[in-house]
Amino acid sequence: MKLPAALAAAMSLAAPAEADAGSEPERVAPPIVHEVTPALGTYTDAVLFGDVWKRPDLSPRDRSLVTIAALVAGGNTAQMTGHFNRGLDNGVTPDEIAATITHLAFYAGWPKAMSAVGIAKDVFTRRNLGPDQVAPEPGPPITLDAASEARRAAAVEAQVGAVAPALATYTNAVLFGDLWRRADLTPRDRSLVTIVALIVNSQTDQLPFHLHRGMDNGLTRTQLSEVITHLAFYAGWPRAMSAIPAARTVFEDHMREQAGDPASAQGRVTMDILHPGAGPSTPGPVEYFTGSVKISSRFQRDAPARIGGASVSFEPGARTAWHTHPLGQTLVVTAGCGWVQQEGEDIQEMGIGDIVWIPPGVKHWHGATPGSSMTHIAVAEALDGKSVDWMEHVTDEQYRRGRRSGGC
Repeated sequence: MKLPAALAAAMSLAAPAEADAGSEPERVAPPIVHEVTPALGTYTDAVLFGDVWKRPDLSPRDRSLVTIAALVAGGNTAQMTGHFNRGLDNGVTPDEIAATITHLAFYAGWPKAMSAVGIAKDVFTRRNLGPDQVAPEPGPPITLDAASEARRAAAVEAQVGAVAPALATYTNAVLFGDLWRRADLTPRDRSLVTIVALIVNSQTDQLPFHLHRGMDNGLTRTQLSEVITHLAFYAGWPRAMSAIPAARTVFEDHMREQAGDPASAQGRVTMDILHPGAGPSTPGPVEYFTGSVKISSRFQRDAPARIGGASVSFEPGARTAWHTHPLGQTLVVTAGCGWVQQEGEDIQEMGIGDIVWIPPGVKHWHGATPGSSMTHIAVAEALDGKSVDWMEHVTDEQYRRGRRSGGC
C-alpha cells in the first residue's frame, strides 16, 4: 500500500525517530474496510494506529482508557470488544474498566453504561477473569480536599438548588460525595474519563471545571492536549475543536497560577457581564412556587465568593412558598408590582426600583400581586453549600390578605 505524499509527510512530523520511513504500516483495519473504503483503511492503519496510537505523550494504557471511555460515553458498542481487549493488553485492569462504565453512567447516562456491561462481561469471561479481578474488595474511600469540596457544593446549591433541589442533593451527596471518592479509579483517572465524556457529548459548559479539576488531580497540559487530539479520531473533529477554547483558558489560568498571579486562584482574571435574558429560562418548580414563574439569568460567583442568584418573573397571582435563607436574601424589583411578607407581619408592597433585604433565618414569601406581574433579581449567599430552605406553600387565604395592603 503506497501512502499519499501529503499523508506520508504529515506522519513524518510526529513519527518516532527509529521508525523506518519507507516501511509499510501494519494492517489493523479489517479487510472489509480496505475493500469497501480503501482510503479509510489507509487512514486507520497509517494514521490512527500507525501514528496517533504511537505518540509518546500519552501512554498506551491511557490511550486505551480514553478510547474505552469515548466508546462508552458515545454508546458505540460495536468496537467495545476490541478496545476492551486492547485496554487489558495495555495495562488497564478489569476493575478499572468496570469502574469506568459505572462512572460514565453518571456522565453519559445509564442506558449507555448498561449497554457496555454485557460486552465487558463477555470479554472478562473469555479471558477467564473472575469476580476477584473484576470487582475486588473496595478500598477505603478517597479523601478529597475539604475546602475545595465545600466551595464546589456551595456553587451547586446556589446554581441548582432553587430550580432542582433533588438534583443538587444527588450531585453533592452521591456524585461527588460517594462516586468520586471510590477507590476503584484514581482521582486522576476519574477526571480523565469525565473529560472524555464531556468532549464526546459536546458538553463544553462543564469542561473548564473538569479540566481544572483534572490538572489538580495530576493530569498535565501535554496529556490533556493529547486527549483532545486522540478524541478527534474517536469523537470527530468538530467535538475536539469545540474543546480547544476551554482548554486554552484553563491552560492560561494554570500558567498564571504557576507564575504566582493571585487572580488565578479564583479561576477568573477578567470582569464578567451577564446581559438580560442570558441563559435559558426555566419554570419555577411547583414544589416551591404557586402559579406561573420563570427563572432566568442565573449567576454564581467563583470561589471563594459564595454569592449567587437569578432573575425571577412572576405572572399575576404567582408567588414563592414560605422559605428562609441561612445568610439572608436581597431582592431588587426590576418590573411590575409585587408583595413580600415576613411571617407574623403584614404583607408589604414592592415596586420598580425597590430593594428588599430579608435577614438570615427569617421565614417569608414574595411574588406578584393579583393585578400585576413582577420581576425581581434575587441574590443570596450559600452557607455550607446551602442558600435556601424551602417550606410549605402560601395558601390562597394567606395570599388574599394582601388585598388590604393597597395599591397595585
